[in-house]
Amino acid sequence: MIHDYCVVGGGIVGLATAMVLLRRQPGASLVLLEKEARLGQHQTGHNSGVIHAGIYYAPGSLKAELCRRGAAATKEFCTEHNIPFETCGKLIVATNAAELARMDALFERSIRNAVPVERIDAAELRRREPNVAGVGALWSPSTGIVDYARVCDAMGEVIRAAGGEVVLGAAVTAIREGVAEVTVSAGERRWSARRLVVCGGLQSDRLATLAGLRIEHRIVPFRGEYYRLPPSRNDVVRSLIYPVPDPELPFLGVHLTRMIDGGVTVGPNAVLGFAREGYRKGSISARDVVDYARFGGFWRTVLRHRRSAMGELRDSFWKPGYLAQCRKYCPSLTLADLLPQEAGIRAQAVLRDGTLVQDFLFGETDRMLHVFNAPSPAATSAIPIGEMIADKCGRVGN
Repeated sequence: MIHDYCVVGGGIVGLATAMVLLRRQPGASLVLLEKEARLGQHQTGHNSGVIHAGIYYAPGSLKAELCRRGAAATKEFCTEHNIPFETCGKLIVATNAAELARMDALFERSIRNAVPVERIDAAELRRREPNVAGVGALWSPSTGIVDYARVCDAMGEVIRAAGGEVVLGAAVTAIREGVAEVTVSAGERRWSARRLVVCGGLQSDRLATLAGLRIEHRIVPFRGEYYRLPPSRNDVVRSLIYPVPDPELPFLGVHLTRMIDGGVTVGPNAVLGFAREGYRKGSISARDVVDYARFGGFWRTVLRHRRSAMGELRDSFWKPGYLAQCRKYCPSLTLADLLPQEAGIRAQAVLRDGTLVQDFLFGETDRMLHVFNAPSPAATSAIPIGEMIADKCGRVGN
């Protein structure tokens, strides 16, 4: 059988893409392949669970538009499929004068992005969040929280109900593009399709190479290490507490996040990972390390960001240093409050010149579309990202 579409990758972007393709083309035949035993097991299932409002992104940019549309689409999808979510809001907290100036610029950006936001002073911050310290803050009332793994499970059911096939435990081992079709193998099993869409996340560069594409980047894994507060501290914050972004740093920094299960996490930091899918501390994959160590762009980005990287690495191994980052916003936290929590891993695309890719990166042939990089917040924006990818695919027969 030749399918109309084959989608590789059962994270939220691959699932949203498959869902959109079937919605737009009722009756199309589609198979989605996922190497794990359950959907959403990697980046999607290890993120912070935040439905972002779109404050941070350049006004008029694609990321700003996708995030704004994605937040609304995610909440609508959750409502339709009885998935719990909460619009708890987010406070972006300034802790000194320099951050206060950047916060004011962020406020102007939010207004231009048509994202609801309120500027509050230190007294109002203390009233709203007695356990949070700061000289001012921005209040984003539309930011929410959800369990994206549950969203993935529901998307899988939507795909099946629309006639699509979801195959779990299918680790792709070969991709061959012909004139009229693409053949994808997972060991002895094979599927053929007129269009192939690869949303491979942490393995996207390897899947592209497997398909014969020449690429100018590599995926470098960055661990986001979290701690979870004990249940007795679940009421320490009422909303999400985020830092004011520093444009000199490649990642956002430590924040306090309420989770949909009622818990609170603090983090993440951002340290180099020694395994693309090694979520436990100390996980090492020789193949993964050799992969990026042989890539010149990796060493260029290390050199470029060496100062912040050393600080993150120090705090990864020295818990009091990590606590100090948390206490900038929540001074009452103690070492005893920092309980173990499984890390997340970000698939960071790095170019040969050492640039960290912060936007979309695709690879295309006549019958294949590879999503090399879907920038944060891809989980929030997944449904409109799926629409964008479906647009790029065109219709079968074209």
